[in-house]
Amino acid sequence: MLQSDLVRLILVLTKVMGMTTESPFPKKRIQTRLLRWFENNARDLPWRKTRDPYAIWISEIMLQQTQVSTVIPYYRKFLRLFPTVRHLARADLSKVLKTWEGLGYYSRARNLHKASRIVSNHFRGKIPDDREGLLRLPGIGKYTAGAILSIAFNKEAPILDGNVKRVLSRAFAVFGNPAKGRTEDFLWQLSESLVPKGHAGSFNQALMDLGSTICTPKDPQCLRCPVRNLCKGRVSGDPERYPFKVTQKRIPHIEALAAVVERNGNILLRQRPPRGLLGGLWEFPNWKTESHWKMERESDYKRWLKDCIKKDCGLSARGGKTVGTFRHTFSHFKLTLHVYHFQSLNKGKQGKWTRVKNLDQLAMPRIHRRIADVLSGK
Repeated sequence: MLQSDLVRLILVLTKVMGMTTESPFPKKRIQTRLLRWFENNARDLPWRKTRDPYAIWISEIMLQQTQVSTVIPYYRKFLRLFPTVRHLARADLSKVLKTWEGLGYYSRARNLHKASRIVSNHFRGKIPDDREGLLRLPGIGKYTAGAILSIAFNKEAPILDGNVKRVLSRAFAVFGNPAKGRTEDFLWQLSESLVPKGHAGSFNQALMDLGSTICTPKDPQCLRCPVRNLCKGRVSGDPERYPFKVTQKRIPHIEALAAVVERNGNILLRQRPPRGLLGGLWEFPNWKTESHWKMERESDYKRWLKDCIKKDCGLSARGGKTVGTFRHTFSHFKLTLHVYHFQSLNKGKQGKWTRVKNLDQLAMPRIHRRIADVLSGK
């Protein structure tokens, strides 16, 4: 579809969706003002100092659901260890996961590793410069493909992450759930219609920066916004009304017990399944408490843990010294982990035995890393 057709479609859709648009669609003015603003106010970020598609791909994957300040040191370390797609493809997944440790959403790391091998084997080590090729890679969806195409290759591809959804929803007074159905489709069409020829990368990054630094979820800095007099949300007097706020569900709280099982100075670890939450990471054996269990005393925890260790690990354990209680909030639940230290009377056949000093060499979930730090005296 030509951009002129998209603009006409948007004008029709604005009326259908209840938007008021008395003046013509201000495409050129939005483009000019945002590009000029970005030229003078762009954030100084390490992935903006390169046009290497591989480096930009890494940054975009890391930035998914993760703050910029958190990503920067991981990005630098990752590229130092895996400077090219072929380096990443040749690396052992365990090393990739260890490098990713603490960044969360580990499926991103697993997909990066898998995708790097596809690029190395089927694309001659070159990151695809077309949408179809990028979408064939694990972990790359419509937004990430658009970001790579526009930033790395300066191709006229739209983007639509959380920040951009908020900017466009406010600028065009789109009141609807930006993550679903017709509203999301409409925002994609808006984004595509605005991409200027020859300046796609700068414009898309300007939208990202505007949403991150000025058009924030709360207390937007409207007086500093380069498109403030074109923003229908600001004209309404209540820009925070846009986009539609989805009521967040209360996330469940899970209680669990973990065992530090020691034998002859070695600690027992188990590896999580390769797929799913925290896939491929190492952790101390742990079990979610049963809802029907009524544990009123610490001795109840220890007795139950010994039964679990015997049943699931094939080990006879004694002791049960308290290590501590650890808490962590995941994206979909909160976890409280009560940890006890046992001595094993036999070796068993499951898991991996390792010295405390070697725990740093294995990739572990953050809450289990904290347990390891306590054992190491950190």
